[in-house]
Amino acid sequence: MTEAVRPTRVSAGADDAGVRLDRFLAGRLPALSRSRIQQLIKAGHVRLSKGTAAPSLEVWAGLVADVELPPTRPSAVEAEALPLTVLYDDKDLAVVDKPAGMVVHPAAGHDRGTLVNALLHHVSGLSGIGGRERPGIVHRLDRGTSGVMVVAKHDRAHQSLARQFHDRRVGKEYLALVWGQLRSGQVRDRPIGRDPRHRHRMSSRARLARPATTRILTVEALGGVSLARLSLGTGRTHQIRVHLSEAGHPIVGDALYGGVRRRVPARLSSVSSLDRPFLHAARLTFEHPSDGRTLTFDAALPADLAAVLTRLRRQARVEAPA
Repeated sequence: MTEAVRPTRVSAGADDAGVRLDRFLAGRLPALSRSRIQQLIKAGHVRLSKGTAAPSLEVWAGLVADVELPPTRPSAVEAEALPLTVLYDDKDLAVVDKPAGMVVHPAAGHDRGTLVNALLHHVSGLSGIGGRERPGIVHRLDRGTSGVMVVAKHDRAHQSLARQFHDRRVGKEYLALVWGQLRSGQVRDRPIGRDPRHRHRMSSRARLARPATTRILTVEALGGVSLARLSLGTGRTHQIRVHLSEAGHPIVGDALYGGVRRRVPARLSSVSSLDRPFLHAARLTFEHPSDGRTLTFDAALPADLAAVLTRLRRQARVEAPA
């Protein structure tokens, strides 16, 4: 698929003391997921200045770790001719519009029908830095979320894009339909981690939470619901869904975070047709890894969300005072 990446050396400072080795390395090497780092540690590709590497080993100040990536092998995932809109494609990267309902990469219970399966059919050449199950994958969207994603075609591009995401230099804007009346200009700045009571949920009540910032850019009131354009300062799992739900404005159609209601007013009946959260990754802005150009890509609302929005706007106009 691509070239091997040279060994990388990272050193721990005083602020890193006590952190698990896999978490420490994931923070320093954003091109690698934590699970990928765990695989490398267990396979003997992480050497320490002292002692033997283990994912749960507590880091100490002065520790030096050398991380090697083995030569890339062909992806173990099969290509599938699944529908996929490619918004942009060059020798370094591709930008796609992920449909709702599609898992990004193979995992337990999802060995086929993923975005990776589709990419292997539609895009030639993907980076192997993320492992054989995740070729090209730099970031993710939830299964029920549609919208724009960038994928890397070789490991240098992957590292550059991953660093931009890590350093919060990627612009990410979403459209979300929420219950109630939001106010534009608000900023939700609450850390997010795994919910201590529900393993499938994320929460700001987690003991191990990471900083997360969501900004509400614009709001369109639609009579009991609001269409919001939001930007992310970070990219935590379920970030928008958690921040809006905990603010009392869950995303319409989001069963996991309280966005599904049995009874809705007649003027909002169109939302009952939703079988997923009304959340769409509408815009992505980043620097091209080869020449530094600023690139911006937009993905239009898919048909299911656009139909709901059209009916809500029509009803709002009918109810508007003369």
